[in-house]
Amino acid sequence: METQRIDQSPESGDHRTNSGQLLPGTNLVNRYLIQDVIGVGGMGSVYRARDLHFPNVVKLVAVKEMINQAPDLLVRQTVVQNFEREANILATLSHPSIPRIYDYFTLDNRSYLVLEFVNGRDLEVVLSQADTFISEEQILDWAIQLCDVLNFLHTHKPDPIVFRDMKPSNVMVNQHNHIILVDFGIAKPFQTGQKGTMIGTEGYSPPEQYRGEANAQADIYALGATIHHLATRRDPRLEPPFSFAERPIRKINPSISVELETVINTALQYNVENRFKTVEDLKQALIGAARKTGLLNRISTNQTPSGAAASAGGIKPVWAFQCEDEIRGTPLYWSGMLFAGCYDNNLYALNAANGEFQWKYPAEGGIVSRPIAAEDTLFFGSEDKRLHAVNARTGKMSWLYYSDGRIRSSGRIADGHIFIGSDDKYLHAVNLSTGRMAWRYEVGDEVRSTPFIVNDLIYFGSEGGELICLDFRGQLKWRFKAKRAITSSPWVQDNVVFFTSMDGFMYALDAKSGWLVWRFRMDKASIVSPYVSEGLVYAGSSDGHIYAVDVRNARETWRYKTGHQVNGSPIIYKDSVYVGSVDNYLYCLESRTGRLRWKFETKGPITGTPCIYDDILYFGSTDHFLYALMA
Repeated sequence: METQRIDQSPESGDHRTNSGQLLPGTNLVNRYLIQDVIGVGGMGSVYRARDLHFPNVVKLVAVKEMINQAPDLLVRQTVVQNFEREANILATLSHPSIPRIYDYFTLDNRSYLVLEFVNGRDLEVVLSQADTFISEEQILDWAIQLCDVLNFLHTHKPDPIVFRDMKPSNVMVNQHNHIILVDFGIAKPFQTGQKGTMIGTEGYSPPEQYRGEANAQADIYALGATIHHLATRRDPRLEPPFSFAERPIRKINPSISVELETVINTALQYNVENRFKTVEDLKQALIGAARKTGLLNRISTNQTPSGAAASAGGIKPVWAFQCEDEIRGTPLYWSGMLFAGCYDNNLYALNAANGEFQWKYPAEGGIVSRPIAAEDTLFFGSEDKRLHAVNARTGKMSWLYYSDGRIRSSGRIADGHIFIGSDDKYLHAVNLSTGRMAWRYEVGDEVRSTPFIVNDLIYFGSEGGELICLDFRGQLKWRFKAKRAITSSPWVQDNVVFFTSMDGFMYALDAKSGWLVWRFRMDKASIVSPYVSEGLVYAGSSDGHIYAVDVRNARETWRYKTGHQVNGSPIIYKDSVYVGSVDNYLYCLESRTGRLRWKFETKGPITGTPCIYDDILYFGSTDHFLYALMA
């Protein structure tokens, strides 16, 4: 390699201290202006420097210097090889918790890596500066993030990478509380059956690493040791090796839960076969502990994709998945899967537990309707004027039904048929098995309302302002006329039909006759579908309010003001009401009082209705993301 040059700044005098460190003001290779020493190790130092190739902005970098003064030639060659290995490994990795490499060069007997500058502290410093124990919530958050980055390394293609030196000093925490894994000096691609020299850090390294064996489960042990240190503030380097069982976590720190202690102890098992088999297994165990202790809704269990809402009010997503366009409708949970339509014309199928993509089905128009499922088939409408039937397992089309207008209504299934409205001004009844029309009822205006079916009767609204009741043969039972469009989907309970209208009213009608029971005046128009629970009917309006109204007499129980109009429909789960707003927030309110429990901010209006299964809330946003939160 060509010899480089160190220039001296006039103010700095000699460009190195007596201990050999570069002085502030040193211009390294006419590019990197050294500002300060930010780390010192046995082989050299790490500096904060400014990259002078960007004269109009202050671009900070970390310059890692390795001083090779070993008297033995073979040892010097080995040191250089390890440093080059770190450069080569970093050059192949792209992950938000791994610093990017910008440059690599050699000067005399010194080698330099130029890396992304991490503005933060390492966990060893965090521990040394803490006056009390670190909270379990924070430990879980960092541990789960570390599992994510280790899993990325262990599943790296073409060769898995074992980090081999997990410990607090090699984990940085930036200003956003995200962890960054640093110092890949002894990381190496893993090959089954290959042995090497003992390398690592005493106290954190597992017993097999002392024998020159290091695979993915060695990193699991070292991560367990790191979490143990965070939980107890007892440095394992100062204790006899492999003696964690002699230092029970809860005896040192009683605030740690039994659930987390059990996970840590499993990771620290002496025998490899008794530990978690993969770091993903360890992550799921940590998530399980967080769920049991009620901490899961306050910690991030996945690396949030770029562009997604990362955190708001202490609530962090379990996962977030990015689609290619806006998500305006409501997702469906079914048999461990989440299905959602998007304005990129695709229906997406995701693993509901972790948000992993399974398949997508392309329509020829935007999908705003909510899919519904029967047996192994999904049914949904699209703005391509078709009703699609798709296999829920494979995403393969089963049949298509053609209407003469865009389908924005969501369907309902009953009596072997799906009932769905269309902009062609008809309500359609379609056979589930064959996709053939059984009948259709002409309304005279677009049908975007989703039918509600009960007692062999079908209730739905029209853009002409009519609420219509049909029987299963498509025969009219009655119709009610509001002053403006009824986009809202009705709710029928205790022989009363509830719905809202663009005329600014919420209505209650007798379900058998269509006679008006009461109406409640909101301040502006509404397209929101009401939800009835425990004597209250919940709805929203373009006036920006969420309302709770007594079902018996239309008396307002409470209202909650959001930052913009409410187009998303509410859902009740346990004792909370969840509803999205055009102000980009999803709100969680106490259902009886309207008191705000929390709100989660996305980067776009929320116009669909959330769905909830097993304490997980799923919803989409016009910011292109599907989110999963703890309910």
